[in-house]
Amino acid sequence: MTTTIAPNTTRELRYREAINEAIIQEMERDPDVIIMGEEIAGGAGREHLGIVDAWGGAFKTTVGLIQKFGSQRVKDTPLSEAAFVGTAIGAASTGLRPIAELMFVDFVGVCMDQILNNAAKMRYMYGGQVKVPFTLLTRIGAGTGSAAQHSESFYSIFSHIPGIKGVVPCDPYTAKGLLISAIRDDDPVVFFEHKLLYPETGPVPEEPYAIPLGKARIVKPGADITLVGISKMTLVCLEAAEKLQEEGLNAEVVDLMSISPIDYDLVLDSVRRTHRLVVVDEDTPRCSVASDICAAVADEGFDYLDAPPKKVTAPHTPVPYSRPLEGVYIPNCDRVMGVVRELLTGG
Repeated sequence: MTTTIAPNTTRELRYREAINEAIIQEMERDPDVIIMGEEIAGGAGREHLGIVDAWGGAFKTTVGLIQKFGSQRVKDTPLSEAAFVGTAIGAASTGLRPIAELMFVDFVGVCMDQILNNAAKMRYMYGGQVKVPFTLLTRIGAGTGSAAQHSESFYSIFSHIPGIKGVVPCDPYTAKGLLISAIRDDDPVVFFEHKLLYPETGPVPEEPYAIPLGKARIVKPGADITLVGISKMTLVCLEAAEKLQEEGLNAEVVDLMSISPIDYDLVLDSVRRTHRLVVVDEDTPRCSVASDICAAVADEGFDYLDAPPKKVTAPHTPVPYSRPLEGVYIPNCDRVMGVVRELLTGG
């Protein structure tokens, strides 16, 4: 069983700084690691203009890379996701370890053919003779007032595709460790960054470290009910667990960390002890990761359940632009607590 991972350090970084440090350390370690995307270098990618500053992308996770590694390894690209994602996948198949930055996961439709029919299938179709060590960085999550085309989560889409791995870090420590593992992996990995987590701070060791892909962790032990969180929803689960503790209800919180592979074993082990399950998922409900986990537990852990597995998700709608509606759209602590009370006390 994978339990709480406690970093042995007092040094703190922001979520975006942990991502930046992971990229820098892997580029220093391995000269085959390159990165490309829209505005990741910014003005500094245009040497002929004499510009030395770097914008670091829309969310400043690539600040400093162009000055440190140069324009041959840090590539600003045209506004064509199909072109640069396809380029990165091709580069991966020839021996490089490219990182491509898809500014928002909402744009995945533009490059889905490259991901679905090339990255995910190439190693399989060539009988293992070709590796595709390709990392796709992308952003998920509502709550920034960015409207429907810049606010979705959509990680369930990637979870459905065989040959693609996906990770959903909820704090700076897991962000660095999972990104290092993603870059070192010989298969395509999608790294989902939640936009609202960028300012979050937490302990992060200075040295490189890798957190295994496909493993969940218990971030709060408990006995009465299992709450499974995905990305920022893990923090919502922790908030709900803390408030439920005041009511005498002891919730266990599982941070999923990976949406493909999914650590069903850890979730089932938790349910064997708590006998109840709530999965909190910001993605839309149909064919979601939450639905998959609930179905797996109902199938394989039915004898351990004292109540039906429940999920708390976004509604089956696009993310609204209206701030009040957006606030209602996102799963929150009160909704989680309401479902837990219903399962534990009938109220």
